[in-house]
Amino acid sequence: MERNISPLDDKKDLFLVKRRKMSIKFPCLDDALDDPNGLLAIGGDLSEKRLISAYQQGIFPWFNHGQPILWWSPNPRCVLLPNTIHVSRSLKKKINSNIFHITYNKEFKNVIHECSINRKDDDTWLTSSMQDAYIRLHEIGYAHSIECWAHEKLVGGLYGIAMGKVFFGESMYSRVSDASKIILASLMDRLALMDFQLLDCQVESNHLKSLGARLIPREKFSCVLKKYCNLTKSIFP
Repeated sequence: MERNISPLDDKKDLFLVKRRKMSIKFPCLDDALDDPNGLLAIGGDLSEKRLISAYQQGIFPWFNHGQPILWWSPNPRCVLLPNTIHVSRSLKKKINSNIFHITYNKEFKNVIHECSINRKDDDTWLTSSMQDAYIRLHEIGYAHSIECWAHEKLVGGLYGIAMGKVFFGESMYSRVSDASKIILASLMDRLALMDFQLLDCQVESNHLKSLGARLIPREKFSCVLKKYCNLTKSIFP
């Protein structure tokens, strides 16, 4: 039976870093710090209600092992817009080679696990509690995985949250060259067909910039969420 998402009634309060007080609800995004960029609140929990409330407001959790839960809303925000992804000739050739095959929601647990261990350093921010939280969101229809296969082996993956017409990308990994680019290209094509407004990349990187990601002011990002981000769930093929 599907569980309904009701207003927040969590018992674990948040510490609002700018106002320096406790609250059950997230503050206005304007209260996010400039340094470190976007830090908004500390604590709370990773319940389904809390996470869904956070994403609707443009807030996401990001913290390392041993730290309390940290909630962020950076300014500016890195996003990919439909039909703007840059696909090079060499990448297009790989996509058309039929070597790679894309699926959705076939291996969510494996994808999030691989994202947690395939790090260039020891930055294991995808703790077991974070993985469990997103697995719960997957079970109720909000979190999705995109898998890339080659020769029947899983060689890359991405997972994120889809709410209304906004997709929040969380993490991705690849075991072979260009697998993550192929995943993003496929996902952006699919999101365009489904009339999604943007894919949230959270923070900028050279990899994302090479694919056409751009920075937009947090205020503009928030306006998009108010118009297009809601509790409607998406079904991917």
